[in-house]
Amino acid sequence: MVVSNSTATNGTTTEVITTVSTPSLHDLQVYGVIVTILLCFIVFGGVKIINRVAPAILIPVLVSIFCIFIGIFSAPRSNASSGITGLRAQTFRDNWSPAYQRTTNAGIPDPEGSIYWNFNALVGLFFPAVTGIMAGSNRSASLKDTQRSIPVGTLAATLTTSFLYLISVLLFGALATRDELLTNRLLTAEVAWPLPAIIYVGIILSTLGAALQSLTGAPRLLAAIANDGILPVLKYFKVTEGGEPHLATLFTALICIGCVIIGNLDLITPTITMFFLLCYAGVNLSCFLLDLLDAPSWRPRWKFHHWSLSLLGASLCIANQVHPKNWYPIPLIFCRPWGKLPENVPCHPKLADFANCMKKKGRGMSIFLSIIDGDYHELAEDAKTACRELSTYIDYKHCEGVAEIIVAPTMSDGFRGVIQTMGLGNLKPNIVVMRYPEIWRRENLTEIPSTFVSIINDCIIANKAVVIVKGLDEWPGEYQKQYGTIDLYWIVKDGGLMLLLSQLLLTKESFESCKIQVFCIAEEDTEAEELKADVKKFLYDLRLQAEVIVITMKSWEAQIEGGVQQDDSTEAFTSAQRRIAAYLAEMKETARKQGTPLMASGKQVVVNEQQVDKFLYTTLKLNSTILRYSRMAAVVLVSLPPPPLNHPSYFYMEYMDLLVENVPRMLIVRGYRRDVVTLFT
Repeated sequence: MVVSNSTATNGTTTEVITTVSTPSLHDLQVYGVIVTILLCFIVFGGVKIINRVAPAILIPVLVSIFCIFIGIFSAPRSNASSGITGLRAQTFRDNWSPAYQRTTNAGIPDPEGSIYWNFNALVGLFFPAVTGIMAGSNRSASLKDTQRSIPVGTLAATLTTSFLYLISVLLFGALATRDELLTNRLLTAEVAWPLPAIIYVGIILSTLGAALQSLTGAPRLLAAIANDGILPVLKYFKVTEGGEPHLATLFTALICIGCVIIGNLDLITPTITMFFLLCYAGVNLSCFLLDLLDAPSWRPRWKFHHWSLSLLGASLCIANQVHPKNWYPIPLIFCRPWGKLPENVPCHPKLADFANCMKKKGRGMSIFLSIIDGDYHELAEDAKTACRELSTYIDYKHCEGVAEIIVAPTMSDGFRGVIQTMGLGNLKPNIVVMRYPEIWRRENLTEIPSTFVSIINDCIIANKAVVIVKGLDEWPGEYQKQYGTIDLYWIVKDGGLMLLLSQLLLTKESFESCKIQVFCIAEEDTEAEELKADVKKFLYDLRLQAEVIVITMKSWEAQIEGGVQQDDSTEAFTSAQRRIAAYLAEMKETARKQGTPLMASGKQVVVNEQQVDKFLYTTLKLNSTILRYSRMAAVVLVSLPPPPLNHPSYFYMEYMDLLVENVPRMLIVRGYRRDVVTLFT
């Protein structure tokens, strides 16, 4: 393969052609399979043969490392025409900053390459190279003094290899130019003293040693898990005490051969990294829990052990940042927050249908939550019964999910505890789904506004997305075909959650005939056409098919001068104004009698009446716009406005009622501080 690099000389541009040779993919596959089979025969010989082979591999590797370091320090300084400058501070400075770029599948730099590298990708590529430090733990059954050998050996291996890796990175960064580091795959052999052949032998033996260690450790881990009886499907890999795990070794070798046939380890190592991280997270978490629970059998001999180190290690393993392209909704379904359902009906019949609409092909975990008000000691048995009924409902609806029943003094207290504690790591629920409380005014449920606002605020603080379903009774079943459009009123930045939800709806048979319309709200003095072009470009880059419509709306200040225009929502607007005025007058009268500030739901509030009118007007105009353009839509998605600070909860319910007025089916959505769609997928 040929890689071209342009350099400037005396004002002119000179193109330097660098040839990077790559071996035949077919040859790599054949050699790899043959070597794997040979190593498999060595492993079949048992630990004694492996221990005899290990020194023959280790000594040449150590010699080659020694020769590399001698060559680094003895490399002559040059003008970098060859790419090797010798140890120079200027070279180190030139290589210090990152410069990620594209490569081919074979790892060759190419501006048109299909793979773009970044820090996380390189960590995934490099990480398996340092996992040899666990070789002793993986073969603990073969050690004479496990309690002494594992901590001493593991720490010694960690410190030694960490030092070698770090010093090698720094020295090579000062030894050669960036282009040379990227294109010269055998740079270590070229600089080594006295002959490159020593390094070739070291590289081959180092690779064989790592493969041998993996083929030795992995089958023994598999056999140990099988012997514990945790997973019945692994019963075939059980071995007697002191026996060799031959069947597990054969199974491991087949997996290795499958990976070798792919022919490119760069594509496999990120996946291997995740398996290693999950393994290390499990080990650290086990140590933390055993220490925390003071298990009688937990008596660590290592005197520097502390539970905080185990917790830190587990946290580091499970906190790799999730890329938006891999984001997947894990909904927490709030089953019966408002009103009562018929006896023996644990959840609204349409909630599971909607939960399935949020998951592609109905796959993925959901958590169905219900809260029982009262004392846990008195209602514990009722909670268990309710949990069984809810689990039966989930199975009946063919929804992948689990049931959780919480007993708490109030619904707000129960939800606040759940939102803080439920889930582990990236398996925590990331989106809360609940029904809009349409019945609160009709049934005079005066406690609902404060509970509803409390739940929304808790979700915002806990950084959870929110989807509120209005018109759940009319939500279509699995085979009820819908036609028309799915309309998105994109008002605030939500990380693309509404766009993602609309795409998920299209994957369902009931909505597959619909088309998506994106409505962007703009003030009259903005550049509507420019906004439309930007949104269309954004959707095109995301490969989303949708029609973009820009709607202008008068600001509150302009409305004061022109007055409220008469339309279908005006009556609801004036009714809301009257109710708010009556509620505010009652609050003021209570405060006057008691000699206290304005209070609502036990909290002090501050009411700016002009701001209240502004909120009412904004929701009025948005509702009028929805009724004008989306009256026949299959479903409308609109941004959820956050509850205004220091406003009574009753006021917020009036704003929301005005927003959903006469709209038969609506999803009110609030994203969170993370993108869920990305251009780079």
